[in-house]
Amino acid sequence: MNILIDGSRGEGGGQILRTSLSLSALTGRSFRMFNIRARRARPGLRRQHLTALRAAAEICGAELSGASLGSASLEFKPGRIRGCERTFTTGTAGSATLVFQTVLYPLLHADEPSTLKIIGGTHNMAAPPADFLLETFLPLLARMGAKIEANCDTPGFFPAGGGRLRVRIEPVRNWEPLEVIDCCGDCRIRAKVLVSQLNPNIARREAGVLASELGIAAGEVEIVDVTDSPGPGNVVMVFVKCGAVTETFTAFGRLGYPAERVAEDAAREAKTYMTNRAPVGPYLADQLLLPLVLSGRGAFCTRQLTPHTRTNIETIGLFIDKRISVVQRPNGNYMLKVS
Repeated sequence: MNILIDGSRGEGGGQILRTSLSLSALTGRSFRMFNIRARRARPGLRRQHLTALRAAAEICGAELSGASLGSASLEFKPGRIRGCERTFTTGTAGSATLVFQTVLYPLLHADEPSTLKIIGGTHNMAAPPADFLLETFLPLLARMGAKIEANCDTPGFFPAGGGRLRVRIEPVRNWEPLEVIDCCGDCRIRAKVLVSQLNPNIARREAGVLASELGIAAGEVEIVDVTDSPGPGNVVMVFVKCGAVTETFTAFGRLGYPAERVAEDAAREAKTYMTNRAPVGPYLADQLLLPLVLSGRGAFCTRQLTPHTRTNIETIGLFIDKRISVVQRPNGNYMLKVS
């Protein structure tokens, strides 16, 4: 019997679809979804969601209906997961990282290794940038027993896209539990500025503000002049390492928005994180739920319980009977525990 999913529940975005695709392939349970992305300004399937949907169907030989641009409903009947060597293309600046995260967990349980090339946006405002995967997310999965090699060969910015993410995924043998409860010791900060097809002075101005706002040496700010991206773009990233976690905070340059403000935005998020002393930021909290459930147990603390996180907890519960408890601690942080 199909699981029936209302895509307008909770925050009503694409995360409901991506989590459902991952868990359907993993559990072998079919689902039908309606009201897809109903709470978005452009509801229904967009190109990046279609790419994720078709990629998930391809890796597990799923029967699929409703896979068309703008579709508000679909049905997904998974088959057997198989390791593969594939290229997936969004055709736009749609997020390559979100396509990757859709197929990641099924492929970690495939019969053989997989090699993927995903073409699309690697750095855009609506998704975690590739650097979040490389610096924050994948190192934590490695601690849990996953062997994943990833490289961003070419950054791709909105609206041109054309970035290239290359990944090799080994089937996981044994999941290890992960506990990230408290920040330990002092935080180490570094930063990176990407600039493509724009005046290099933009990056220098941003780097100066980052050094001043974060109290770090100029040498802790890396400036990368991207020469091989299809279009212009500017991204500021701050990496904060506290104990076992390196969190990533990102701000994007855009027309009419001063470079100094972009750097200030990224620095402000990083400083808020360090003040709160919760090791897992709001975006990482959303992403850690699935691997913790697959490992069977684990816990982490975060400052915010976002609508994304709440909706992801609900969606996981439709496929897997595993308890995710949420408790607010005396310091205001939330502890999420899988048991």
